[in-house]
Amino acid sequence: MKRRIRNRRKDGSPLKKVGLARAISKLGYCSRSRAAQLIAGGRVKWNGTVRRDPETPVHLGKDRVEIDGQRLAHASKIYLALNKPRGVLTTASDEKGRETVYYFLPQNLSWLAPVGRLDKASEGLLLMTNDSEWAARITAPEMHLDKTYHVQIGAIADEALLQKLRNGIHASDGEFLRVKDVRKLRSGEQNSWLEIVLDEGKNRHIRRTLEALKIEVLRLVRVAIGPLPLGALPKGATRSLSHEEKQALDRAMQAPIREPASLAR
Repeated sequence: MKRRIRNRRKDGSPLKKVGLARAISKLGYCSRSRAAQLIAGGRVKWNGTVRRDPETPVHLGKDRVEIDGQRLAHASKIYLALNKPRGVLTTASDEKGRETVYYFLPQNLSWLAPVGRLDKASEGLLLMTNDSEWAARITAPEMHLDKTYHVQIGAIADEALLQKLRNGIHASDGEFLRVKDVRKLRSGEQNSWLEIVLDEGKNRHIRRTLEALKIEVLRLVRVAIGPLPLGALPKGATRSLSHEEKQALDRAMQAPIREPASLAR
């Protein structure tokens, strides 16, 4: 009689079954889209056999996955904070040779991906990780994780403007955009700094909102993600998140943050 093989871990919990491309991403080797390219190119073996279907079911922790003859194992999880400078692209590469966030990462790290993105003209706190599931949770709309921004506008902000932002507006394409909270930090003779909190991440959310009100954005800096502030991290510098910071972000995705972290006091 053949011995029955159970698809369970030593603690009795079932082994997780995912598609091959996703398994490669979860192991921290590369993005799921890049994994699909490697699979299509015949560079990936599943239990010793070349597979070209990115949805081939894989039991993580049981099945053997190889790329170019090298077996993959779980990479150590990396969680970095980067102070993204203005004018830098949040992408792995650019066909025009423009500077990307990868220029600022420490050398000899395993594959990392941005958690969400900041557009080229925006700056400030950007998370980088090889933990694709954690990144997906951070950016998931249903998490309503606060993101806090300091925004310099080419106008003098008054209470009427702040109330319009709180009430929400329709962008030029008809999409309704709102902010969770906004307050004025300070004003000059012709401009103001606002602190804007979002709990949803639509494309160019703040810029499109202010454009609809015919207000120019002069600078846009993300200063916090949930309870994690940018702090004094220099432009272009990175640092690893502490265990306590990672735990605080995890807790923030389970319960709403009532007061956003920021640089302003």
